[in-house]
Amino acid sequence: MYKAVFRIESDDPYSSSTANNETSIELWCNDHCDLLHVTGDQQADVEAQVAAEVGVQQRIENGSDRTIITESCLKQYGDDYIEAPLAANDCLLLPPLRYENGAKVVRVLALTASNLTAFYSDIAADSIVTVESKKELQTVRSETPVLSVDSFLPTLSDRQREVFLTAYEWGYYEIPRGTTTADIADALDLSRRTVDHHLRRAEEKIADAFATYL
Repeated sequence: MYKAVFRIESDDPYSSSTANNETSIELWCNDHCDLLHVTGDQQADVEAQVAAEVGVQQRIENGSDRTIITESCLKQYGDDYIEAPLAANDCLLLPPLRYENGAKVVRVLALTASNLTAFYSDIAADSIVTVESKKELQTVRSETPVLSVDSFLPTLSDRQREVFLTAYEWGYYEIPRGTTTADIADALDLSRRTVDHHLRRAEEKIADAFATYL
């Protein structure tokens, strides 16, 4: 099995809303509406354009990002051209779709390299397409919807969780740091060495869990 990542130049509402800014959209299609995960520096502007062209029925603020449920599916606006080449060449779309820098980024699985080549030829006939990567797979990682992260969160001990969350909430990971491990130790009635140990172990587990997704 083969996996390739294609960047497709597009003027659909989601692609155009990310043009000339550092905002990106991940999309899970539900046929009647879309679930969008929006990150970056101009989320409000992106949401305004999506609302004007597709409609927004609900928004959830997640701190540094936001989740949007649209009123209708982008397919209703004619942005379904990729499905025919997928079906014609025995390829599968690996969600989510990603929109950034005015383009759509799609991840495609194919049983053979020739299927992947034929798929590329079909979509490149009507659009400007860049192949960002291509590789043969031995395994396929399951994709987790944006609203469920339990499957890849690491298991921390109660003390590791307490120390890490205290450090985070007190600004230990801010630049410049808002606290020190000595302050955290005093607050939790622990030695500084114990705090350092639990913090390093928690950081190691979190790094191991997320590194493969970067």
